[in-house]
Amino acid sequence: MTSPQQHAERQSVDASAHLATVPKKLFIGGRWIQSSTGEGPLSVEDPARGHTIAEVADAGVEDAVAALDAAVAAQPAWAAWPPRRRAEILRRAYDLMVERAAALAAIMTAEMGKPYQQALAEVEYAAGYLRWYSEEAVRVNGRFAVPENGVGRIVTMGQPVGPCLFVTPWNFPLAMGTRKIGPALAAGCTCVIKPASQTPLSMLALAAIFEEAGLPPGVLNVFVSGSSSRTVGALMKDSRLRKISFTGSTEIGRLLVRQSADQLLRVSMELGGNAPFIVFPDADIEAAVDGAVIAKLRNNGEACTSANRFYVHREVIGEFAEALAERFRSLRVGPGLELSSDVGPLIDGVQRTKVADLVRDATEKGGRLVVGGGIPDRPGYFIEPTVVSDVPEDARVLTEEIFGPFAPVAAFEKEPDVIQRANASEFGLAAYVYTKDLDRAMRVAELLETGMVAVNQGMVSNVAAPFGGVKQSGFGREGGPEGIAEYLETKYVALNAGTPPTTEAVR
Repeated sequence: MTSPQQHAERQSVDASAHLATVPKKLFIGGRWIQSSTGEGPLSVEDPARGHTIAEVADAGVEDAVAALDAAVAAQPAWAAWPPRRRAEILRRAYDLMVERAAALAAIMTAEMGKPYQQALAEVEYAAGYLRWYSEEAVRVNGRFAVPENGVGRIVTMGQPVGPCLFVTPWNFPLAMGTRKIGPALAAGCTCVIKPASQTPLSMLALAAIFEEAGLPPGVLNVFVSGSSSRTVGALMKDSRLRKISFTGSTEIGRLLVRQSADQLLRVSMELGGNAPFIVFPDADIEAAVDGAVIAKLRNNGEACTSANRFYVHREVIGEFAEALAERFRSLRVGPGLELSSDVGPLIDGVQRTKVADLVRDATEKGGRLVVGGGIPDRPGYFIEPTVVSDVPEDARVLTEEIFGPFAPVAAFEKEPDVIQRANASEFGLAAYVYTKDLDRAMRVAELLETGMVAVNQGMVSNVAAPFGGVKQSGFGREGGPEGIAEYLETKYVALNAGTPPTTEAVR
């Protein structure tokens, strides 16, 4: 088996052999099956070259319902499994992911486009959720308490919510899956997963890993569908489904929340972002630029936590913008499977056009193009890493999510002003703050209307921490001890036993 170190010695990674090993069928009830609808296969495209690399089964409504049938049938037995046995399955799946990191990273880069080294990092991050929740599975606790009147006892316990539906996005095709699967399986829930049709291969490869790890049939089911509205909509109407967790656009999230009302489903929504990146005049500019490169260009800029608006104090905006532009100039744009590439392609032509339009709008309204902005003359959906400084307040990019390698930089002068501007968004997922003043860091972090704040670092995601947002960025948390609570119902038992003797009886 080829190791990541061996890959690194090459000029590029050949993904073809790894792609050939991925099952291309639906995984339902522990079996790999073709679609029962007779619809044609779905094509998976390499965004770096614009050609098809695989075809997978396209599920219809009947297939989606069959997946839920399997999850419902498996639910009672899986909930009754001892927590330690559920933990061991998760740990075996973790070990297999780590062992096959090179193959999983090659598959992910081929279908999504991110640089191979970043794909390796995602495999490690994604696997970490399985390890974390293998440890949390045995720590689902309740409480035993004496009520205030001393009569009887209060007993609480956490029980699995039941069959879950997971709809995952294309930008982190493994991590967004394990972040849901890990806590669900640890809590004793079965699940049906619909990955994005642009990037289904990573999730199908993960399903094969769980099968090999010994997960019982029906506990995890995967279907890919080009008719997501019909298949997901059918499951949302089914009274046997008890929870949905969705990562994707706010527009689709609102629709799913409305649909969830009929069955009163438990809902977790991780939606759009518009993260402010604030640099105060006392910040370490070199460190801020380092963090900005990570926060902006990780995953080719296609991340909901990506720094979207750079607010830099007027005293240091010139220094910051030029230093950031210099870093962007040094980066190589190319296919992610070429190991010299720092920035890969965007997912498709529609997304590239959107980013190019945002750059054009910002410069036409008075922003100063410092670097980038062009579209390389090559196959695939590439765009140059771009910095535009002195972006005016009416530029679309300060209110719209970018999802690409474009850093718009705007000036501010006073702390209350930048907080107001940072909060003037319907989104509230993540924010980044650079300052050497700890008092200011904590003050600003408390005032920012976001679910997460990174102080003096360009990365906010952490397996052990709760991930999620406020406002139009959604609700619910994934990761950390908070993550498993999303898959547990609290049951209270009023126990008429164990009441101590009365004072009179003692006498």
